[in-house]
Amino acid sequence: MTTHAPQAAQAVTLPTTLDEAVAALTAMPAAVPVAGGTDLMAAVNSGQLRPAALVGLGRISEIRGWQYQDGHALLGAGLTHARMGRPDFAALIPALAAAARAAGPPQIRNAGTLGGNIASAAPTGDALPVLAALEATLIIAGPDGARREMPVSHLLAGMEMLRAGELIGYVRVPLLHAPQVFLKATGRTGPGRATASVALVLDPARRGVRCAVGAIAPMPLRPLEAEQWVASLIDWDNGRAVVPEALHGFGEYVAAACIPDAAPDEDGSVAQLPPAVLHLRRTVAALARRALGRALS
Repeated sequence: MTTHAPQAAQAVTLPTTLDEAVAALTAMPAAVPVAGGTDLMAAVNSGQLRPAALVGLGRISEIRGWQYQDGHALLGAGLTHARMGRPDFAALIPALAAAARAAGPPQIRNAGTLGGNIASAAPTGDALPVLAALEATLIIAGPDGARREMPVSHLLAGMEMLRAGELIGYVRVPLLHAPQVFLKATGRTGPGRATASVALVLDPARRGVRCAVGAIAPMPLRPLEAEQWVASLIDWDNGRAVVPEALHGFGEYVAAACIPDAAPDEDGSVAQLPPAVLHLRRTVAALARRALGRALS
């Protein structure tokens, strides 16, 4: 696997179907599933993880594509960032394609997968705020061919967890046929880990705006009140027009909801947020404002 691993895995299983992979994990409870390995191998190399066995998912063709299903796209968990970044996928789910293209350098995009991004649940995972804004649902594969569904937000928030022997098989995403935007800020020029990210999608059928902020908390944050407020100001019957002041207000509303002021002291005074936190709040406000402006333009 690597010349730097403190301890090599004792066994590697390479199933060709999702149910075979589940059976292998059930038979070897200590085994760790691996797809692209971009996060797993970093943990192995640093000595944080020493798996007794690996179940490789790279040969399972059924989870490496997508299909249409009742107004939704059923995305295989094995889809790579590089594949999701291509124009045909971008026409389907623009925000997820944009997040995939921003996921890192080519070697990361070629190896990293959608399911791995979700399962590792790193706060800086670029796909996560997009999936939260789209209100995506996971299709979980379990022993004996069992399948169950779980909102992706539940897994990311720890409200529900994968059980022994289970794998993320598919991600079901609604096809909104409306503008979607993903923006992120990094600490340097070019590809890099997000210091803050914003995914915003319009839902014209429900006259709604959905927004999720990533990288600033352990899970994506949904500023629901800000969504409802700005949706009420959009003229959905007249080209989705909105006054410029609403764009600025939306950015400030989102930033304040996700990075609130400190709680008042006993004497009623409120401590000033540290400069780094204020800068992060301004960054979130700018990203949210720009995302909404692009979606409505």
